[in-house]
Amino acid sequence: MGQKAPQYILEKLPPLREKVETIEILRQTNKAAAALAELKGIAKTIPNQAMLINAIVLQEAKDSSEIENIITTQDELYKALAINKSKISSETKEVVNYRKAIFYAYETAKQQGFLKVNDIIDIQQQLVDNIAGIRSTPGTVLKNDTTGEIVYTPPQDKAEIIELLSNFIKHYNETDNDLSPLINLAILHHQFESIHPFYDGNGRTGRILNIIYLILNDLIDVPILYLSSYIIENKPEYYRLLNQTNRTGKWEEWIIFMLKAIEFTSKDTIEKITKIKNQLDRTIQKVQIEAPKIYKKELVELLFEQPYSKIEFVVKKLKVERKAASRYLKELEKIGIIESQKVGRETLYINKGLIEILKQ
Repeated sequence: MGQKAPQYILEKLPPLREKVETIEILRQTNKAAAALAELKGIAKTIPNQAMLINAIVLQEAKDSSEIENIITTQDELYKALAINKSKISSETKEVVNYRKAIFYAYETAKQQGFLKVNDIIDIQQQLVDNIAGIRSTPGTVLKNDTTGEIVYTPPQDKAEIIELLSNFIKHYNETDNDLSPLINLAILHHQFESIHPFYDGNGRTGRILNIIYLILNDLIDVPILYLSSYIIENKPEYYRLLNQTNRTGKWEEWIIFMLKAIEFTSKDTIEKITKIKNQLDRTIQKVQIEAPKIYKKELVELLFEQPYSKIEFVVKKLKVERKAASRYLKELEKIGIIESQKVGRETLYINKGLIEILKQ
């Protein structure tokens, strides 16, 4: 006889208020909200937001994919963005797709001010590069990687999945709810992962929806806070609490876990942004002193927007001839700001100082 999967009836949102607003939850909400507000303020001190978004989005793409055992290196990722995409590994391509999906979700949310169920489907399609869409064939179960034991059976019927997604997006788009949006984020993330609407990419789609939710609720301005690094560090606990909440209907431990993820990740990101800003200031000063003839604010900012840069990027950004762009980059290499590396026929110029910060 085959193993019978435990089948849970997934309740629609919202859960009972008294289950999600305990004293402990409210205490942790205050800590998470304070850290997030500080992050929002510090992010505004970076003059060119593209520098911040590019750097942190790529780190998130790498971390979030790592949760799904899609492993690539930072160097491979930057090279993939700077050179011919056809030459990259399938793992790196998946991470590049994740980055593309984040930007797609961000632009969609900015234009509309909300998301639709079809937008979620589009985000997932960008991620996995196929059009399978919402699950329509029964049989999807979630297993323990180590033991093979079935730990959760999500809804199997396509009509039920669509109904649950419609209920999910209705609550996702509500902004006049007096429940803290941070508590609501924890509830929404749990609900989306429990619906498990796709054959593949549910975790990554859910983590993109988290950051867009924070932006839609004006808790952050640009997509720079991601919980994946915290989830990687606490992966067994994340899955244990996800399943425990489904089995017992008790929310407190799960919500506190997610609020701690917001608090700690906000603090980590503040530290990273501070280091990036200090590195930018040091670089500007060094170029002004050691290569004043080529100093341009846009040139230095480009090295932070594109840590693996090349002549074409400089031509496009500064609207100069290739010869001038090449001279600028060689001069910057001479004073130790960047380091050139030959990749096939391309020469890439690496912002070593910034890469060291991003690898930490």
